[in-house]
Amino acid sequence: MDIIYILIPLSILIIGIAVGVLFWAIKSGQFDDMDSPAHRILFDDDDHIQK
Repeated sequence: MDIIYILIPLSILIIGIAVGVLFWAIKSGQFDDMDSPAHRILFDDDDHIQK
């Protein structure tokens, strides 16, 4: 039962760190362009290969 006094503050700390990292990622623009990487695979980039 004494372990609960350690686990609850530890879990709150870990959740706080995760929320902080999430807001940092949003602020730094990690989620701004979600469409370009998905469409980039469709383009043919073999133009630099010479036969």
